[in-house]
Amino acid sequence: MPAHLGAAGRPVVSAVFDALHVQAATLDVMAASHATPRLLMQRQQQRLVRLLEVARDGSALYRERLGNGRLRTSDLLRVAPVTRRELMGRFDDWVTDPALRLDELREFSADVSRIAEPWLGRYVVWESSGTSGAPGIFVQDARAMAVYDALEAVRHRVPGRGASSFFGAMAALGATDRTALVTATGGHFASIVSFERLRRLNPWLALSARAFSLLQAPEDLVEALNRFQPTILATYPTAAAMLAEEREAGRLRIRPHCVLTGGETLSAAVRARIADSFGTQVRNSYGTSEFLPIAWECAHGHLHVNEDWVVLEPVDEHHRPVPPGTPSHSVLLTNLANLVQPLIRYDLGDQVTLQQDRCSCGSALVVMEVQGRRDDVLRVPAQRRGRMVSLLPMALCTVVEEEGGLFDFQLQQRGASTLVLRVPLHGAEADVVIERCRVALQRFALLQGAAPIEVLGESGCEVPRGRSGKSCRMAIPPDC
Repeated sequence: MPAHLGAAGRPVVSAVFDALHVQAATLDVMAASHATPRLLMQRQQQRLVRLLEVARDGSALYRERLGNGRLRTSDLLRVAPVTRRELMGRFDDWVTDPALRLDELREFSADVSRIAEPWLGRYVVWESSGTSGAPGIFVQDARAMAVYDALEAVRHRVPGRGASSFFGAMAALGATDRTALVTATGGHFASIVSFERLRRLNPWLALSARAFSLLQAPEDLVEALNRFQPTILATYPTAAAMLAEEREAGRLRIRPHCVLTGGETLSAAVRARIADSFGTQVRNSYGTSEFLPIAWECAHGHLHVNEDWVVLEPVDEHHRPVPPGTPSHSVLLTNLANLVQPLIRYDLGDQVTLQQDRCSCGSALVVMEVQGRRDDVLRVPAQRRGRMVSLLPMALCTVVEEEGGLFDFQLQQRGASTLVLRVPLHGAEADVVIERCRVALQRFALLQGAAPIEVLGESGCEVPRGRSGKSCRMAIPPDC
C-alpha cells in the first residue's frame, strides 16, 4: 500500500492497494473472460462456498441463517433475503471484522476532507446515496478492491483506447487522455471515492483526470469543462443529457471521444441524444454501492453480468425466481469478492431481465437489461373498477423522452390519478413541450389499462438531485 510520513513521523497509508492481489485478480479475470459457461459457473460456485463459510464463521447475523455443518452452493437458497435497513440495523453482527464500528464509520464519512482516505489503514469506505431508503455504509479491503479494479481494467473498455468505465480504471488510460468525472463531490460516494483513490495510486493522474461537482450551477460546470477540455466524459445519464443540451446551445465546447455513463438507467432516447450531440460513442455500465462493477457494456450495446464475481437472482414480489426473459420485481445480489461485509441475497430493489440467449460479441457472460428501481413504480386506478395499474418509471421516462422530446424533467404523482410534469423551461416553449408530453403520457396510461389520468404541467422548475447527484425524476408520495 502506498504510504507517506505523517506529522508524527509515522507512515500513513495513502490508498488501499495490494499489487499481488491486483495481479492475481487481473490474470483470473482475463482467463475467465474467454471461459465457457461451465467454467464460469465453476468459478462462481467455488467462490460462493468460500463466502458462505467466511460469513458463517465471522458474522453473527449470517451464522443464525446458515447454522452448522458442511456448506454447499445449494445452501444459498436457505438464506432469507436481506435489506439494507436490516443489515445497517445489525451492523456489528453483520461485519466479519469487529474493529469496524458503525458510529466511527459514520463520523468518518461525515468528514468530506477524508474522501478516499483508508479507514484503519486497510479499508476503502463509501456511503450510498439513500435514494432507495436508508443510506448505507460499505467497506472493502484490498482483496475486494483488487477484484473491482481487475474487472474494470479488463472488461470495461473504452473503444480504441485503454481500459475505463464510469468508476474508471484510470491507471490504464492513455497518457494523452483527459478524463472528467462529473458527479457529486460532497460526500463519500462510490464514484468519487473510487476516482480519488485511483488518483492517489497514480499521481500523474492529478493533471489528466479531474472530478467536477454536478451540484454546482450549470454555467459554472460548463465553464470548468470548457477550460479542462476532457477527451473522456464520465457521468450519470441525466447529467450527460443536460450537458448535451448545453453543447447543442453552443455553450459547452468539448469534444470527448467517448462518454461513459452509469449510476442511472440509460434509455435508448437519452443514449441517442448524447451520441448525436457529442458526435461520439456512449458506453454504459451497471453498478451499485453494494458491488461496483455488476455489468459492463460490450461493443454490441449489451450489458454483460460479471457472474464470475457476483450472483444475481431476479425474483418476483415473493422472492421466487423468475425465468430468463421475464422482467423481475426485484433482484437479489450476492457479492463474492467482499468477505469483510458479506452481502448474501441482498435485495437491490432494481427491476432487471436476464436474457436466455448469449451475445453475438462472443462473451459467455449472461446479458441483462435494467428496467429501473422498483420503488419508483406509479400505481394508478385501472379501467376495471377496484383494480390498480403499475406504470414503470423507465417506461414513463421513455415516453417523455421519445415522444415529448424532453430530457430534463420530474414527474410527480399527486393523488391517485394525477401526474405533474415539472420542467425547467419557461413561457411558450414550456407550454408546447408540456402539452406534447401530456398527450403522450395519457395515451400511454390508457394503453396500459389505466383509467384516464390528469397530467398537469409546472414550468420554471429546477429538477432536484439527491446528495449523490442522481436526478430525482420520479416523486411519489407515500400514500399513493
